[in-house]
Amino acid sequence: MPKIPAHVTDFASSPVEALVRDITDPAIVEAPYRSQTWRHFTNPQKNFTAGIWEAGPHKELCNCDYDELCHLLEGRVRLTDSEGASREFGPGSSFVVAAGFKGTWENLTPVRKVYVILGA
Repeated sequence: MPKIPAHVTDFASSPVEALVRDITDPAIVEAPYRSQTWRHFTNPQKNFTAGIWEAGPHKELCNCDYDELCHLLEGRVRLTDSEGASREFGPGSSFVVAAGFKGTWENLTPVRKVYVILGA
């Protein structure tokens, strides 16, 4: 296998253990759900994290205090802001949820995404 260049993280060849979380707080979710996150890269000095996230269908209240770039690998999501504006995204979609977003994130199907978070 070829050597990876210094300062390059290849998600496919950098195995990490999944962080499994059960989200059960009724103040933020209509029904409990489980997510898995593979954090492939973190830089605490810059509050920067990147990896893969997946979870089944659910609806969650969001009050984002960080910027997140999302690239959907599988599934469909609906984002609805506090004013009621809504947009759906599917496989291959890339979008940013900026700090200050208030509303809901809804997995309409099981979802798998690449994420990059700045400022968390």
